[in-house]
Amino acid sequence: MKKLLLVSCMAMAFGAAHAEDTLKKIKDSGSATMGVRESSGALSYTLGDGKYTGFHYEVCQQVFADIQKQLGMAKLDVKYQPVTSQNRIPLVQNGTVDLECGSTTNNATRQKDVAFAPTLYVEEVRIAVKAASGISNINQLANKTVATTTGTTSVQLLRKHERAAGVEFKELFGKDHADSFLLLEGGRADAFVMDGQILAGLISKSKNPADYKIVGDVISVEPIGIMYRKDDPAFKKAVDDSVRAMARSGEVAKLYDKWFIQPIPPTNTKVGLPASELTKAAWANPNDKPLEDYARK
Repeated sequence: MKKLLLVSCMAMAFGAAHAEDTLKKIKDSGSATMGVRESSGALSYTLGDGKYTGFHYEVCQQVFADIQKQLGMAKLDVKYQPVTSQNRIPLVQNGTVDLECGSTTNNATRQKDVAFAPTLYVEEVRIAVKAASGISNINQLANKTVATTTGTTSVQLLRKHERAAGVEFKELFGKDHADSFLLLEGGRADAFVMDGQILAGLISKSKNPADYKIVGDVISVEPIGIMYRKDDPAFKKAVDDSVRAMARSGEVAKLYDKWFIQPIPPTNTKVGLPASELTKAAWANPNDKPLEDYARK
């Protein structure tokens, strides 16, 4: 019992020290690790061969550049760790990832485990279907198969909406967003419920974009944030100051235009998603309010 208690106390002490020393760890090691996604729409995705890009990817690159300057480092080696919807929070908590730069919804439950930078993108959850399906709203999903991605908030939204409207449907889970879209593309699912920009991005990169459409009302409005460890005030200030500076300078608006309006690699197709009024409001007043605060408006 004493041995177990000692091990537990040591683990807690290590975790606390680890969480509070991110800037020191970066300076001492000369490196920082960015959590990146394989297929999170224009926010973060792979180009292959270990290369990543996207809106949040570029924001995080600037954050690390600002931290490098703050720490007076001649060089900072930024490493990349692919994460999924299932493992992203544990990898932030255990120190594998310093900044998770994907498509994570900032909500009250997650704020108990991790911290978020000020929101730069407010998402609208929608439904993607095949254009010839005849489906135009969630009520028409009765007895249909709906795809979503394991570990995302869309799973909870589907279940919540099912109870509210009495619509019964089968859920089918993809391991990542690209896999979920393949379920729709291959006919195993009748619809794919996910963040609108992810749906738009995947459709734009598909073989025949005209074969798909995004339908129905907005299911949920969600602030999407860059995630990092809790209880590290010095690191939080460094990250948040960098993000707010980008918003104030207009750099964020330029990056948004680059990734959501202009053609993007590797296929040079356009997502074609102008910034929403809520996203513009987030730039004007950067904050880390969770989803629940948006729901009350």
